[in-house]
Amino acid sequence: MRIDVLTLFPEMFPGVLTSSMLGRAQAGGILDMRVHDIRAYSDNKHKRADDYPFGGGAGLVMMAQPIYSCVEAVLGDDLAYKILLSPRGRKLTPSVAHELAGKERLLLLCGHYEGVDERVMEIMDEEISIGDYVLTGGELPAMVLIDCVARFIPGVLGCAQSAQDESFSDGLLEYPQYTRPAEFRGMNVPEILLNGHHANIEAWRKAQAVIKTKAVRPELLEGIQLTKLEEKMLRMLENENPEPQ
Repeated sequence: MRIDVLTLFPEMFPGVLTSSMLGRAQAGGILDMRVHDIRAYSDNKHKRADDYPFGGGAGLVMMAQPIYSCVEAVLGDDLAYKILLSPRGRKLTPSVAHELAGKERLLLLCGHYEGVDERVMEIMDEEISIGDYVLTGGELPAMVLIDCVARFIPGVLGCAQSAQDESFSDGLLEYPQYTRPAEFRGMNVPEILLNGHHANIEAWRKAQAVIKTKAVRPELLEGIQLTKLEEKMLRMLENENPEPQ
């Protein structure tokens, strides 16, 4: 997949896009990520890309001309799914990320200041938000979206099952994880994880995920179905750790 990022602050991206899994995916030819400076496409002699809003108001608005020119130069006659990172957009979820991972090419426009000239939406396909809060710009959301989408692209993760086992993949928060040693400073790994009984381990993990979700995000439990073994394991765990009166 190719991902083009249009931004006023290209210097923010190299560390993220060239490190860890994203860096390996680029080195392996799975991802092709390119960052473009919107200011370079401004017709203004000072390369200005923002101006005051019509009608008054605080702050500045990103101008349409530099963005249009940047999009046209980057895409040419090629096609891409074009996204504006914006607080008013569709919320990024695992299902949205999985959907976007199926696109051949993404173009991400990072909003900044008080927003983007609305006429830019004539060439965007949609707006996406990473949450119900406002940041100073769309650069961090673009990084989050890239990382989230990349996990669903075959070959990016070392283990194909990892993306399926993450928090929210089945509507629940992730279960507790442990690694060696089995005992650390008097704290022991639950015995069930050491006995090799895969059915019981999976049931324990599902029950633990339900308990964690119930405590932190109870609204996610609606519609969750458990097997009889998972229900039995859940009752056992809840009896071991009753809620305080």
